[in-house]
Amino acid sequence: MRNMVKVGIDVMGFYTPHYYLDLKVLAKARGIDVNKFHTGLGQKKMAVIPPDEDVVTMAADAGFRVLQHVDPEEIDLLLFATESAIDQSKAAGIFVHRLLKLPARCRVVELKQACYSATAGLQMALPMLRQNQGKKILLIASDVARYGLNTTGESSQGGGAVAMVLSQNPRILAIEPESGFYTEDVMDFWRPNYREEAIVDGKYSCELYLRCVQKTWEQYTALSGRTLSQHARFCYHVPVPRLVEKAHQCLIKFNGLPKLSAEELENQLGSSLQYGRIIGNCYAAALYLSLISLLENTAGSLSQQRIGFYSYGSGCVAEFFSGVVQENYQTMLETKYHQAMLENREPLSEKEYEAFYNFSYPVDGSAVVLSKHHKGRYRLAAIEEHKRIYEMI
Repeated sequence: MRNMVKVGIDVMGFYTPHYYLDLKVLAKARGIDVNKFHTGLGQKKMAVIPPDEDVVTMAADAGFRVLQHVDPEEIDLLLFATESAIDQSKAAGIFVHRLLKLPARCRVVELKQACYSATAGLQMALPMLRQNQGKKILLIASDVARYGLNTTGESSQGGGAVAMVLSQNPRILAIEPESGFYTEDVMDFWRPNYREEAIVDGKYSCELYLRCVQKTWEQYTALSGRTLSQHARFCYHVPVPRLVEKAHQCLIKFNGLPKLSAEELENQLGSSLQYGRIIGNCYAAALYLSLISLLENTAGSLSQQRIGFYSYGSGCVAEFFSGVVQENYQTMLETKYHQAMLENREPLSEKEYEAFYNFSYPVDGSAVVLSKHHKGRYRLAAIEEHKRIYEMI
């Protein structure tokens, strides 16, 4: 770390709703060969968000779990990354701040740049951590991926939240200072204020995702002097797992190496994609869900091994950076909790999924009391006079 103080991820965890749609059910309902999803996308299931959950409740659930490992009074900055904002003015993190009972002396800000915003928050936090001994920052990424019924993007929906406590001398991952980043004004994916669903040019977006891998890697390796072989594993932003596999093969080819076999590809990427395959896209949280999946599903220890990270947000901003896994990181993982949460989820029928999807909140100030669904620690209880009312269960 070039004699710099270590900074990075001290604690992390994720939350995803209790409900999911098996893509076999979706394939049958849409008259599509299921292999288009299983093989073509590498996707098996997708999380479905019930009406009484949103980015706030998911973020609070993820945040509550990680705060069991630190003193909440030590948090004086909450960064909330999302592209599923619930208000044009008030940061969603303000609601989370109250639900988590964080101290009043705490800055809160919401960050937006498609799926890149959590990485923006991470990189903004690192200099503050280096300069302030004992400082702790809570970074939460929470999103709902929504494309529309009977659309080409329907099978790549999903949702969830990842929470991270960032600090000096982190117990999970120390972030290294070098990074390559790239911005270009493009229209591959966007959602105007008047739409609930995103608009996406899928083929163009995939091309940009792959092109930016090369651009950011070139900068990163020039600055760091590191080669591909100096990275034990890689984590990518995961729109769908198959695109990640294509991106990694592109990186391999760009470095003059032979194409990986299916077995080699699975060995290098498989454990990082395990959770994403059954949760679906969760936008800003997706890259960091990939990291949790890697740490919790890799056989053997990753201690002192370097991980390469590729973050991409449509529109577009991309970044490649790295981090070193710390000694005894396993003691900070919530593997049993996460796997139990996934195993205990409830499958939905096509009609149940569409009923959740078609529910809409009032936009004229009308009051609504939301039905209770099986969920986590927090829920959206009602909307009154244009105000969202949250409660702890």
